[in-house]
Amino acid sequence: MKVFRGRVHKFGDDIDTDVIIPGKYLKEFDPKELAKHAMEGVDPEFPRKVGVGDFILAGENFGCGSSREHAPMALHAAGIRIVLAKSFARIFYRNSINGAYLLPIEIDDDIYNSISDGDEVELDLNKMTLRNLTSGGEFALKEIPEIVVEIFEAGGILKWKPKKL
Repeated sequence: MKVFRGRVHKFGDDIDTDVIIPGKYLKEFDPKELAKHAMEGVDPEFPRKVGVGDFILAGENFGCGSSREHAPMALHAAGIRIVLAKSFARIFYRNSINGAYLLPIEIDDDIYNSISDGDEVELDLNKMTLRNLTSGGEFALKEIPEIVVEIFEAGGILKWKPKKL
């Protein structure tokens, strides 16, 4: 595991997959084209503001709605690697990991309330800490299940081979 650093793009609760990538783009499978429309439903300027390595910080139920795999694919192609949220819809969570698009990490209210849109943060996955480089503060993160890390680092579920085989 390693250290990630980037700017935060902060959103609220119940960000659904139709906001992440609107349904009219579901016939598109080119990640670069999908990236041009990422988060279009809630912030049309998002694709122009996001940089490679930036983070999404969100409230409850991130990725709710349909099970479209386009949503984590679009965010990844736009530059997002990590999504920090109070909670995730299960299908979005699994699609993110299984495709090795995003690493979803659950956070608590304190972290969500202490970081603002545009802040620069540093995430150390070895120590499981998040530092706000803009306003200060360091936060302990919940451990990520080992199997999630294995699948993600392998490049997705299709490339992952259980140790027990």
